[in-house]
Amino acid sequence: MSAAISTRVHQSTLDDANWVRWSLITIALGFVVLFLCVPLVLVIIQAFSKGFGAYFSALSQPDMQAAMRLTLLTALITVPLNTVFGVAAAWAITRFEFRGKDLLITLIDLPFSVSPVISGLIFVLMFGAQGWFGSWFVEHDIKIIFAVPGIVLATLFITFPFVARQLIPLMQEMGSEEEEAALSLGASGWKTFFLITLPNIKWALLYGVLLCNARAMGEFGAVSVVSGHIRGMTNTLPLHVEVSYNEYDTVSAFAGASILAGLAIVTLILKTLLEWKQRTNQATV
Repeated sequence: MSAAISTRVHQSTLDDANWVRWSLITIALGFVVLFLCVPLVLVIIQAFSKGFGAYFSALSQPDMQAAMRLTLLTALITVPLNTVFGVAAAWAITRFEFRGKDLLITLIDLPFSVSPVISGLIFVLMFGAQGWFGSWFVEHDIKIIFAVPGIVLATLFITFPFVARQLIPLMQEMGSEEEEAALSLGASGWKTFFLITLPNIKWALLYGVLLCNARAMGEFGAVSVVSGHIRGMTNTLPLHVEVSYNEYDTVSAFAGASILAGLAIVTLILKTLLEWKQRTNQATV
């Protein structure tokens, strides 16, 4: 009798668990479809709404080409710099004890807690014509704000946590036993890094670089403040999309948006592959 009751209770618990599980899965899939898939599909439909000719004509416009070049240039400058900073910061935080370590960790997280618009405004207050250092730059005919250097600086600030934040937890979990063994056997610091540390962190490093690149190409708020929206000169691709849409040039706006959407999809696919590779690598270790 008690066994039968226990069986019924167990079955009822399983039924409840299955109901909750499938309800949560349905809700999650509904949100993904509604807020991710549908907008992406609409962007593609709108981009090609007037035909392939209009789409490729929009992509070949001088302002669109300049915006894409500036976006790529910004990413090519900021991503390598942030990669070097991220590796150096992660190495220092996980391998050494020093005064100000907690402050460094806090500063790395700062861009996550500050609005991009505020960070752009800070650069205007520092390097603008009326800023703290603005008069010196004006005297020496150096243009930071409303020019490419300002865009690069704003993007650097927004994206510098990504690589470090991917490496720090992994390097803390790894420990330093292998590196200490290599150093005790006579290996130099650089040789230890390239032969021991780098192979162990390569997937997390690539993952951080990927996220950093995606944010650099898609950044809007901080870049919008420092760019000045000068057509063909300081408009990145996200800014060009906004300007085109505000001028009712929907084909150009959605053509640019489709490029950004394509980059987002590629980033998502690569992100999934790198996560899988990282889990596989950790499982083998």
